[in-house]
Amino acid sequence: MPTFTYTPSYEAQQLSQPRARKVQYGDGYEQRLRFGLATDPKEWSLTFANRTDTERNNIVAFLETQGGVTAFDWTPPVGTAGKFVCEKWDVSLSNCNNNQIRATFRQVFEP
Repeated sequence: MPTFTYTPSYEAQQLSQPRARKVQYGDGYEQRLRFGLATDPKEWSLTFANRTDTERNNIVAFLETQGGVTAFDWTPPVGTAGKFVCEKWDVSLSNCNNNQIRATFRQVFEP
């Protein structure tokens, strides 16, 4: 499995949205239950700022190769290594050798 080795710039944002099912009863009570085996996947909004043209090309080539469907190994700034997919990213070209990439990495669970 490919490994994404580039370090993002700070600030990186982590989104948590635990998977749960909720049932509300007519008398105001509700019951909540975790849903699935992996109940709290993480999503990271990352920025790779002030990157050279070569580094920009390498990052974009890696993401394009995965095509938003193939998972890759990545270690978040906090936490442990996991499998992620990147389904969207954008590139800003400020000037020669000064580029910015914004990407969203979503944690997936697969064998």
